[in-house]
Amino acid sequence: MKTFVRCGQLFTGEEDKALEGGVLVYDGEGRITYAGPDKGAPKPGKSDRAIDHSAQFVMPGLIDVHTHLAYGNAKTEEDIDLYSPLEFRTLRGMFFAQKCLAAGYTALCSPGDAGQISLSIRNAIEAGLFDGPRVMAAGPYITSHQGLTDWYPTWIGAPTTSIGRLVTTVAEAIEEIRVQVKNGVDCVKIAMDGIQRRPDGELIAAFTQEETDAMVREIHRQGKRAVAHAVGREATLYSARAGIDLIFHGFFSDGECIAAMKKSGSMLCPTLTQPKNVIEFTQPHEPAGQKGRPDATRRRYEIGCANLKKAVKAGIPFLTGTDSGFAVTPYGEWHARELELFVDDLGFSNAGALRAATQVNARFMSRGDEIGVLAPGRLADFTAWDGSPLADIGILQDRRRLRGVYLAGREMKIEDRPYDPRQVTDFSLNNWTDLYTQARVAELRGPRRRLEAAE
Repeated sequence: MKTFVRCGQLFTGEEDKALEGGVLVYDGEGRITYAGPDKGAPKPGKSDRAIDHSAQFVMPGLIDVHTHLAYGNAKTEEDIDLYSPLEFRTLRGMFFAQKCLAAGYTALCSPGDAGQISLSIRNAIEAGLFDGPRVMAAGPYITSHQGLTDWYPTWIGAPTTSIGRLVTTVAEAIEEIRVQVKNGVDCVKIAMDGIQRRPDGELIAAFTQEETDAMVREIHRQGKRAVAHAVGREATLYSARAGIDLIFHGFFSDGECIAAMKKSGSMLCPTLTQPKNVIEFTQPHEPAGQKGRPDATRRRYEIGCANLKKAVKAGIPFLTGTDSGFAVTPYGEWHARELELFVDDLGFSNAGALRAATQVNARFMSRGDEIGVLAPGRLADFTAWDGSPLADIGILQDRRRLRGVYLAGREMKIEDRPYDPRQVTDFSLNNWTDLYTQARVAELRGPRRRLEAAE
């Protein structure tokens, strides 16, 4: 039995335009056999079924290559690492993976999680135990004493429940890579950015070039993808020279970094949504607001976009990802904002942003030759929308316009179940955000009065 999908517009991901009145046909295994104009489509048989999206825009399912399923919409590092067991975080991650699917994201990469959280979610979905998006899974970040995720004081160290795995030698790093490969990861993430700065303010990379080269060689020797968190120039340069497959951020890339990416074939996922949300959503009374983080993030964002535009012009492949999993980027809410920011802040066309989130992202993903494009032989992972994102890219952020999500031709209907974050994520003890000195209380309430003794 085959299924015929009548489309108002059909965007295959292979070109910039949508086909008016196209037809999508797939077999009983969910494999596409035809995607094209109605005139050239095969004739349906008596046992074939029809799906009518003749009033909708049909396109490949969207892909987010930067969603952390273990984070749980965290507000603090402790939320991410400490206050719930790995088992609970895995169940929570499955719930949130379904939120992503319900937003039209049929595939995602979870690049860096504690334990085997994203691995377990991936395996449970692939085994058919739960409905969910296709998941490309990683283990904990590989980090050094200077790297991201080693954020606790040295007298505490790196907890085993952390999203980071601290290594102190190249040999330890190689061993950790082999352990993760044994566990079944699709990619290995290196925390390339350091926490120390030179006198001129430039971030110092967490690993040397030689250390980075050794880790990437082993990741590739094991047949896995290498990814890196690299905001600073040095971390980005070392990552590109080593042949990291996907560099997250790259805000301080210069001409040398871009040339190294061109030579090695490294791709970029700038992840604009998380900093943009920090800038626009952080409230003045919040700790991040009181520390001036939105202003610092704004300056970094502006510098980053100027540098990233040069990489776009140079032809570096750009992928879309959001850093979903923080309180400022909750699951299922802002994934498609990345496409809007590609258009508004990097100069992409609507079609270019749409192809970045489908065809280009698929080039990085596991089973990438089966997803991201609606073409014969590919899986029928597609979505249907009221309205064309080629005309208005912001449509993809409006869930009310989403009329269907399909994985291998099967419609996914995920219940929109609300939840209380205080029972899901907010477990750290944080009772006050102010210091109640006498002066502060007087400022808030006026002079404090003593209670008069009862007469």
